[in-house]
Amino acid sequence: MVSAFPTPTPAVLVLSLGGTIAMTPPTGAVGGVAPRLTAADLVAAVPGLEAEGGLEIQDFRQVPGAWLEVDDIAGLAELLNKRAAAGMSGFVITQGTDTLEETAYLLDLLYEGSAPVVVTGAMRNPTMAGADGPANLLAAVRTAASPDARDLGALVVFADEIHAARHVRKVHSTSTSAFASPGAGPIGHVVEGQPSLRFSLNRFPAIAHSSTRTAIVEVVETTLGSSGALLRCADEHLDGLVIAAFGAGHVPKSWIGHLENLANRIPVVLTSRTGAGSVLANTYTFPGSETDLLARGLINGGMLDPRKARLLLLTLLHAGADRSEILAAFTARR
Repeated sequence: MVSAFPTPTPAVLVLSLGGTIAMTPPTGAVGGVAPRLTAADLVAAVPGLEAEGGLEIQDFRQVPGAWLEVDDIAGLAELLNKRAAAGMSGFVITQGTDTLEETAYLLDLLYEGSAPVVVTGAMRNPTMAGADGPANLLAAVRTAASPDARDLGALVVFADEIHAARHVRKVHSTSTSAFASPGAGPIGHVVEGQPSLRFSLNRFPAIAHSSTRTAIVEVVETTLGSSGALLRCADEHLDGLVIAAFGAGHVPKSWIGHLENLANRIPVVLTSRTGAGSVLANTYTFPGSETDLLARGLINGGMLDPRKARLLLLTLLHAGADRSEILAAFTARR
């Protein structure tokens, strides 16, 4: 379904994927909520937004954030690329917060245009007191319409903060200030309804997505005393692997042989499970340290958190990248 408010030149396209921001109970029911509101419903719930004009609205999906697939976001990126090339000035994506940070980063990898792409959502559904969806949507639309937000790739606007997709993470399960950029901070704020960008970012070239290539990439996290049993399963089923390691890139000694064998067959990326900071390169030298693992063929994930590293590796594999190209891509983002 596509509809438009009457305006000579639509400037911002609002696309709904569902999520908490669009969730209500069944008609006449009391209790749990599910995605039922359309993009038009979301826009109509924001005082004054419809009157601002310049909006086009579209329902792209109507699912919980946890149901979204990589192919959904690849299809969304294809649509954004086409509409940006046709002159659209900005885009707002509303979706569930469960996967919002991953959607934003995947769009950042796949989107080719200069027009701002802003992802937002809500932590409180529309039936709750203090629902945050309308304020987040208004802030997102105004950011997407701002010339200052051009050429920054994908952004996340939440609780009047503007975050770069490469840095943002969901850091709380229920708070309305659930999104933050550990180690970096927001690149701007929405002040009195207007976006104020404080920092700029150097964009990386978009990665071409191919629907004809398939790849399976998973994340395995280190834990105290882990046997590494999941690594033995990985050898048979995966095309790539991301390790969420202790601290600056360390694993249990029982993992070392498994990881070396895997790295000889598939790309294995070393990241930190901590949530902030970088994997090191040559500080520690004990078996299972970052120096040891990199020497055994693992790829340094730098400051990328495990989820973002997975999406970068998956996108590169879909694009047909070889090991040297994968290494170069991760090195550039360290």
